[in-house]
Amino acid sequence: MDESNPMAHLSTASHLSPAASAWREWLETHGPKLLLFARQQTRSHEDAKDVFQDALVKLVEKVNSGEFVGGQDAWQSYIYTAIRRLAIDLSRRDDRRKRRENNVSADAEIDQLDVFQSWFDNDTSDDETRTQLERGLKDLPEKFSEVIVMKVWGERTFAEIGETLGISQNTAASRYRYGLEALKRHLGNARRRGDLSI
Repeated sequence: MDESNPMAHLSTASHLSPAASAWREWLETHGPKLLLFARQQTRSHEDAKDVFQDALVKLVEKVNSGEFVGGQDAWQSYIYTAIRRLAIDLSRRDDRRKRRENNVSADAEIDQLDVFQSWFDNDTSDDETRTQLERGLKDLPEKFSEVIVMKVWGERTFAEIGETLGISQNTAASRYRYGLEALKRHLGNARRRGDLSI
């Protein structure tokens, strides 16, 4: 595909219509500004191309079925409206997906936190485990151990931790996860060495 030609990815639209040359000419004239509009309505260049393509396909289908009213002069207005609606729908779908992913991630984090915190707070957790975890925390690079301490004992959110440490919320979360994985490996090694009886 020729990326220098913004209309290269839209060649299918001209094949869907009975008057391919009219579509091609119309796209060459109006396509670049419509694609620019789509870019402004979406979060990425790829999303813009997809939304623009979907809007064109909708227009072609309406024209071919005889449902479109207004003739070629009204195509541009229709495409602007379709792009805007499709971009809003895409954004809502992306936001819902991101919320679902965040909820799953938060649930996993809570499960992981509960297991981790029980190592220290639960009466069934013995002194050997506590000792090994304290050693593991001391062996971790400070950037990981400080996030774990703030999250587990300080009960701070990743946003609060990020603000305190001058890092992003995502960086705080990834340091936390990395630190927990390192502590789990430390406990596993301690069990294999016989330093931990459980």
